[in-house]
Amino acid sequence: MTAQIITTATDLAPAYDIIVVGAGPAGLTAATEVAAHSISALVINESSEPGGQMYRAITRLSPEAYEFLGPDYWQGTALVDAFHASRISYAPRTAVWSLAPAGDAPLNGAGAGLEVGISLAGEARLLRARHVILATGAFERPMPVPGWTLPGVMTAGAGQVALKSAGLVPEGRVVLAGCGPMLYLLVYQLLAAGARISAVLDTTDRRQLPKAVPYLPDFTRSAYFWKGVKLLVKVLSSVRFVRGVTGLEAVGNGRVEKLRFRTGRKWNEIDADVVMLHQGVVPDISLASSAGCALEWNDRQLAFQPRLDGDGQTTVSGISVAGDGATIGGAALAEVSGRLAALGALASIGVLDQTRKADLQRPLQRMLARFRRGRSFLDILYRPRDAFRIPTDDETIVCRCEEVRAGQIRSAIALGAPGPNQLKTFLRCGMGPCQGRLCSLTVTEMMAAGRKADPQDIGFYRLRPPVKPLSLGELASLPATPEALMAVTGSPLGGLHSSPGPATPEALKAVTGKTTPL
Repeated sequence: MTAQIITTATDLAPAYDIIVVGAGPAGLTAATEVAAHSISALVINESSEPGGQMYRAITRLSPEAYEFLGPDYWQGTALVDAFHASRISYAPRTAVWSLAPAGDAPLNGAGAGLEVGISLAGEARLLRARHVILATGAFERPMPVPGWTLPGVMTAGAGQVALKSAGLVPEGRVVLAGCGPMLYLLVYQLLAAGARISAVLDTTDRRQLPKAVPYLPDFTRSAYFWKGVKLLVKVLSSVRFVRGVTGLEAVGNGRVEKLRFRTGRKWNEIDADVVMLHQGVVPDISLASSAGCALEWNDRQLAFQPRLDGDGQTTVSGISVAGDGATIGGAALAEVSGRLAALGALASIGVLDQTRKADLQRPLQRMLARFRRGRSFLDILYRPRDAFRIPTDDETIVCRCEEVRAGQIRSAIALGAPGPNQLKTFLRCGMGPCQGRLCSLTVTEMMAAGRKADPQDIGFYRLRPPVKPLSLGELASLPATPEALMAVTGSPLGGLHSSPGPATPEALKAVTGKTTPL
């Protein structure tokens, strides 16, 4: 029994009981759980391979050649193997561009449920699902400092993608700057892969340490404590490590050449060919937001996240969120939350009764509590400084797509722009190809700081479908429904027939110029 790999849109069924979006740790465990039951299930993955960011390219790499990725990375092999062995449909290289409650009309007996817009191999389709589990993971928090858009400056995540996907090791003088466990892990991996790291500039705010200390006992009992200690010892003993960095500026003519940094009252600089920035990750809420799920501000993690119940279900019926897309907790926690969300979804569609669901969830909830232990210590200790989240230099670019600078945003706030969505009409900020993913948090926090308000009250960019770029060709490939034909032609048959029956290729060509429906 193996997963059925779907490569064309025509191979997709019109409806599924459960659709899982994402194939990282949470998506893989959710998929494996639902596949154990006699239901129709589909996993949609934008990447070409399962694994997510944590286990990216794990199906192609060998431990012998990529030993530098570390033992935690290779633990993902068991997850991916179990997924491949499951009875489930799997659509790689597939983008989800919309998610919303479906209309009232049932589709092939599946009920109304939810409608999922997807693109695969150049064609778009609208699928129905009784339940959708979003396991979309996280993306890196923006770090808008002067010069961060120069060629040669990238996020730590981008550097890690290159390392995992193709074994690419940056050449020349490499400088990493920021704070948090992922930054130190990447330093370890790059050193093991042979990179020449000139320095690590640590922006951790030492004033956070006394606030984090009360949570230290829990952290010492967590699975991450000794791993973290070993990682830091290796990093500290191998590279120049500069603590207490309070300012950063990438400098160069056409590409980065130096990185200026401030410690205390003094500015220093270091030559750099490659600069990697990182100050944590935040949940990817794009689909949850566009579907109308209630979001709430997590002040400890400084990010919006979906409001969930104990089963991982959102405020929109039939939509669950698992893994880092729900709250940042790491791969081990994501695996458990994926299984919990799957059990909740199975119960919601009537496959599991509530008693059986509770019995299966109980040990998972204990595991979840254990993996959450110590998370508060990390969140508080590595809380990014205000200066690296809310740029003070007016010339710093905030919205990379539309090249909107911090000073322009502050001027618009002073003029009375009431929220991020209204700010778009002032500056087009957040209206570029990334749909605000790179600037949304920065804009919200800038407005909150300017108004002395809570980010929850300021809000976030309102996303409407398509939440991912959709070509006109893909849009035109959507099968025409009777409702669409009626809206355009005044007839549910496209004005091609006076009596019921499918339109012939000849008739379609006469009206549309094509032998297939628009």
